[in-house]
Amino acid sequence: MKLSTKSRYGVRAMTDIALYGETGASQLKDISKRQAISAKYLDHILSALRKAGLIRSTRSRTAGYTLTRPAHQISLKEIIQILERSLAPVECIDNPECCKQVAVCFSRDAWEKLKTEMEKVLDSITLQDLIETQKTKTSSALNYCI
Repeated sequence: MKLSTKSRYGVRAMTDIALYGETGASQLKDISKRQAISAKYLDHILSALRKAGLIRSTRSRTAGYTLTRPAHQISLKEIIQILERSLAPVECIDNPECCKQVAVCFSRDAWEKLKTEMEKVLDSITLQDLIETQKTKTSSALNYCI
């Protein structure tokens, strides 16, 4: 099972906003450059995250994006559910009416358990966790290069 680029880029963009937003709003062009994501595609992703209330955009000479809540209060589950709409590996988990075999399906319980466990893991990881990981990796890379 793979997450779409929209979700992967969304997590990267949100982490970037959290990391660089400590000094003010993060501009689209800066996020795009730092994360190597097309500005047009990134704008589409950030628009969905803004409409869902995870980020806000400001228009002024310091225009850009900021988080609406602290990084430790935003989980990967929230971000991914906004961008993917569901974490279900198969359609019948969210929409049982789509399949006539739901009541007797031998694998549906496994798919339901997979969705539940994925949600638990993603809910346990916050943007703050990713920031701390990034700082550790950056610090390790700098020490290695010296």
